[in-house]
Amino acid sequence: MNRHALLIVAALLSTPCLAGQAAPKADAGTTVQAARPGKAAIASSHQLATDAGLEVLAKGGNAFDAAIAVGATLAVIEPQSSGIGGGGFFLLHRADNGKNVFLDARERAPVESRSELWADAEGKLDKDKSVNGPLSAGIPGEPAAYVWLAEHYGKLPLAGSLAPAIRIAREGFPVYPRLHMSIERRKPVFTRWPASAKLYLIDGNAPATASVWKNPDIADTLERIAKQGNEGFYKGEFAARMVDAVRAAGGIWSLADLSDYTVKERDPISLDYRGWRIVTSPPVSSGGIALGEMFNILAGYDLGKYDRVHRIHFNIEAMRRAYRDRAEYLGDPDYVKMPVAELLSPLYAAGLRASIHPDKATPSDMLPGYMPPAESEHTTHYSIIDADGNMASVTKTVNLTLGSGFVVEGTGFVLNDEMDDFALLPGQPNAFGLVGGDANAPKPGHRPLSSMTPSFVIGNDRVGVIGTPGGSRIITMVFEGILAFIDGELPAQVVAKPRYHHQYLPDVVSAEPKAFTPEESKALQAMGHIVNNAERTWGLMNMVSWDRKSNTLHAGSDPREEMSSGKVQ
Repeated sequence: MNRHALLIVAALLSTPCLAGQAAPKADAGTTVQAARPGKAAIASSHQLATDAGLEVLAKGGNAFDAAIAVGATLAVIEPQSSGIGGGGFFLLHRADNGKNVFLDARERAPVESRSELWADAEGKLDKDKSVNGPLSAGIPGEPAAYVWLAEHYGKLPLAGSLAPAIRIAREGFPVYPRLHMSIERRKPVFTRWPASAKLYLIDGNAPATASVWKNPDIADTLERIAKQGNEGFYKGEFAARMVDAVRAAGGIWSLADLSDYTVKERDPISLDYRGWRIVTSPPVSSGGIALGEMFNILAGYDLGKYDRVHRIHFNIEAMRRAYRDRAEYLGDPDYVKMPVAELLSPLYAAGLRASIHPDKATPSDMLPGYMPPAESEHTTHYSIIDADGNMASVTKTVNLTLGSGFVVEGTGFVLNDEMDDFALLPGQPNAFGLVGGDANAPKPGHRPLSSMTPSFVIGNDRVGVIGTPGGSRIITMVFEGILAFIDGELPAQVVAKPRYHHQYLPDVVSAEPKAFTPEESKALQAMGHIVNNAERTWGLMNMVSWDRKSNTLHAGSDPREEMSSGKVQ
């Protein structure tokens, strides 16, 4: 069986029903929904991370303990995409009370941040300063997220949830091709700092594929966090060591930046679309607002009357308008007043829909001008449902491949370069040639806008947990994935589907190979769409679902990455 299809259907560890609660029975003419799955499903970008989550569940942990185990293991084995030097978003569902909560562990700008720090002698953005070295690093949030999860939502002590990652770091793991290529790509940056070269290079080169790579330094760091919690990372000797190294290399961190860092619990955005409830990410993510606009636009069409080409056309036009709005209005909700209610209003969507011609593309230059900031594609996502029905959808990152490339001696992890996700110099092109506005400027304590969009999709009988990396394409991938799930596809089908994307500017429809047939491409072009067919693939989606009617779980991991792993257990 293809491990990307539905990797394990039979339960390896079956969890009995709650004491005194009989298993549901289906009587003739009666539909009975399961109150709890009785099994668990995890999908992540690496088998070792998925197995770490299942190991913690087998020890009596819940989905939130597993979220710590999977995330910390990815920090060890997938440093090119995420790590404890970065941050992320954690969308959580508690089965006991039905509560959904969004945990914002996004990085924060240091208090000494000011735009001119990232300018060159001519007053233009210095690309090297914005993406390489400690000046590009925001204050990490991932360690604080794990402490918060353990204290407020988990069943196990933090040390128990971090144990698999610590063991893997000490014993080592085989280097896989994507990790080798990422380190090789960033080698010129690593050679600038001895601690970075020491951690990631062997005799000046990336570790060979299939060789065993150990990282005892990150094991020590994780053990310190396990024993001391936030005190072990954000305060004391460890914090002072990080600040001294960052400042000595030209960065602007302070002890106050670290000690003042807190995760934020926020209310998720909830949307209704054709009888489904979509629970998704609020600002400082731009994903939930954009999804809301796109689904609200589509809700006004009787899609069953249209052929596939016209449905694609409406999706593209909805993407175009949502991406037009996403960067102009949104920023850190702790500092920026945003018209969220207006952007999510069905009346606003109706106005947007009225501007869509049913047979013709809308040139983006006919819409009010704005260019959204570019974002890194080097992120990771994992999805979890446990035996009781708790759910976690987690997307986290260090921004570019291996973040800033800067390592503090003896810590075992690379710092992020999330400062480049700010509009560092408002009105001027960033490192990717695009501009942003004041709402996303690098002001002290602010969190940069993100496209990361961990989400739940909830129907009468089926529930899905979905998300993906992919930079600015994240939102459209989640959008298309949710539509496919609503149409009845299983996670393995959803994550494998060819994808297409439009983000307002450039005014181009990007399409993976086989996203469109030749006839569909020709029809879209006849409508006025510019279609780039057969582009490289993107994203690394991981999804799990629970069919409450049949009480079955499914896990799908993206076949675009050979190491990805989804399991039901």
